[in-house]
Amino acid sequence: MTEERVVLVDAAGQAVGSAPKSAVHGPRTPLHLAFSCYVFDDDGRVLLSRRAHHKITWPGVWTNSCCGHPLPGEPVAAAVARRLAFELGLEARSLDLLLPTFSYRATMENGTVEHELCPVYRAVTSGTPRPNPAEVADVRWLPWAEFAAAVRTGVLAPPADGTGPAPEAAPVSPWCRRQVPLLDRLGPDPLAWPVADESALPPAARAGLG
Repeated sequence: MTEERVVLVDAAGQAVGSAPKSAVHGPRTPLHLAFSCYVFDDDGRVLLSRRAHHKITWPGVWTNSCCGHPLPGEPVAAAVARRLAFELGLEARSLDLLLPTFSYRATMENGTVEHELCPVYRAVTSGTPRPNPAEVADVRWLPWAEFAAAVRTGVLAPPADGTGPAPEAAPVSPWCRRQVPLLDRLGPDPLAWPVADESALPPAARAGLG
């Protein structure tokens, strides 16, 4: 089986090569292309995922619905659909670009760095998530306003009724903490957020676009 590769990019968002995904993350992680996706149901609830506890970066933290890396030459939207199916067993009824140029760098306590050019998407689904335990430890639906408020504290509390898949409070991923305020500025109803123009994507993220 061919090893999965990620797209390396420069500060201007131009592709400058690729590298094996397994070798990218470390103390000197190069800037590379990724994506984040927030999945919503028809009531405007957002699907949260808790990263599997064996993940190299930020194991066991709560975060947005799905993250991943486009393959070299793969359209980002196609990568989002591929990872939604693989990680959560979901098919999006609609998929929209929201934050085309989001980028971040964050460092774990052990020195491992995440450094991504990471466009942010919204997906809407009526499906039931089927988490892949290789990627996702738990999932949880929350109203957007409740989730955004929790992100401001940096910690997602367990359900108020003591039930559900979050038996204890857990931290929220650093990229999610930076993305949510930007999304919140788009308006109170996540299903009505304005869609960004794909032409605003960085050059490396325009693969497959007309």
